[in-house]
Amino acid sequence: MPTRRAVVLGAAGAGIVAALPATAAHGASGSAVPAGTPPVLVTEQASRRLLVLDPRRRVWDPAADPSVVRWQFSPLGDPRYRDLRPDASWVYPCEAKVRVHRKRTYVLTTASFGFVAVVAHPSGRRYWGTALGPGDDLFNPHSAEILPDGNVAVAGSTGALVRLYAASQGPRAERYAEARLKGAHGLHWDGARRVLWAIGDDELVAYEVGGTAARPTLIRASAVGLPVGTPGRTPGGHDLFPVAGRPGRLWVTTNAAVFQYDTGSGVFVQDFAGAGEISRKSVKAVGDDPRTGQTLSTVPERGLEETWWTTTVSVHRPTSTYRLVGGGIYKARWWLPR
Repeated sequence: MPTRRAVVLGAAGAGIVAALPATAAHGASGSAVPAGTPPVLVTEQASRRLLVLDPRRRVWDPAADPSVVRWQFSPLGDPRYRDLRPDASWVYPCEAKVRVHRKRTYVLTTASFGFVAVVAHPSGRRYWGTALGPGDDLFNPHSAEILPDGNVAVAGSTGALVRLYAASQGPRAERYAEARLKGAHGLHWDGARRVLWAIGDDELVAYEVGGTAARPTLIRASAVGLPVGTPGRTPGGHDLFPVAGRPGRLWVTTNAAVFQYDTGSGVFVQDFAGAGEISRKSVKAVGDDPRTGQTLSTVPERGLEETWWTTTVSVHRPTSTYRLVGGGIYKARWWLPR
């Protein structure tokens, strides 16, 4: 997301938190929804909320039918997050991913004006949180990840940093290790290789984690250049997410295209099903559902209040869409706790 300021390829209101009941499936607006399709988690910037939406509705209109919302979160007015100044820091929520840590489900979220938190689902309880320069985009936290020991990594794109917070020490823990990474946008903990992957403007980096849970360290172990879309211009790495249907692969998006990175061979590939449709410019989020084979993605839509917003979540294999009436979506993820 822009700040408010400014094929095989070789490696080159009061804390809104609610669980609402599911409703009957409706075959509205186009193709039928495959059985077993998971709910959709979105960062909804127009209303400053995270939403988990009913996958059986092709059109989501929460104002007309609140039952399309399975769960929602906002820290605004919630005393559990008051110290993070959400009125100033919870602006443009730009990441949401669901994770399971010690058999409990959490949603990891960040917002461009400083907010970062790990939120228990469905209660909204705060596992951990911080605010990086609340009220401005000097850091622009763009993604987060929780590690097996309970510590939390944060990527700040404008701040050009990756931080690993000692979040295991409590909900307000402040100690962190830091590494520099130009345009840091996405994070993923690779349990098989035991490294933290981070994507920046120009490279995909693997960090080894050392030290202790209370005093962690980050060590840059390896890096690979991102595929160049336009000669002479930065690739502009953006989303980084595990390929659910193919362990050992990572979804990688750049300004120009969508790839998968094979962590074993160390190459970026476009040999995945549906690549011709999925790979396009300015993809902000991409992910697959291994059960149904569907992939979803988001790209900006013209004519909205912000140039990076969309009202549409694209679905591939088979091709379809979801639409959020009056929305300003940035990222969308399948609700697949992992």
